[in-house]
Amino acid sequence: MPHDPARIAEVRAWLVRAAEDLRAADHELTASPPILGDLVFHCQQATEKLFKAFLVWHDVVFRKTHNLEELGEQCLAIDPTLREVVDRAVPLTEYAWRFRYPGESDAPTDEEARDALAAARAVRGAITARLPSETEPPSGRSIES
Repeated sequence: MPHDPARIAEVRAWLVRAAEDLRAADHELTASPPILGDLVFHCQQATEKLFKAFLVWHDVVFRKTHNLEELGEQCLAIDPTLREVVDRAVPLTEYAWRFRYPGESDAPTDEEARDALAAARAVRGAITARLPSETEPPSGRSIES
């Protein structure tokens, strides 16, 4: 039985936005000097959107939040094998606001930024592996960008 086209489109929309955030994070790393505060923000955003894509696919309602622990726990209720990537992603939550405003905090370290990017990529791999291929964004907007 084919999947619901509306659900496929909604999941794909979340995946496209996650891909754009990961692309932005990669781009921030190439700046001279790298824009690490924005990079970690985009990693948090990508992870949030990937979790939400997974929840949409499974018809799980979620509230408007940036809290990756809350979203991750909802994902774990569906698939407990996501535990490792959820645990790795939860610390990214603070990047939704940390480093975004003056006077709040110093910039993240290069190591912290690279760890955030690796965590977001791990989430991407785990989530997309659990979604049907029909949800893959169209060519040129791939989640693998």
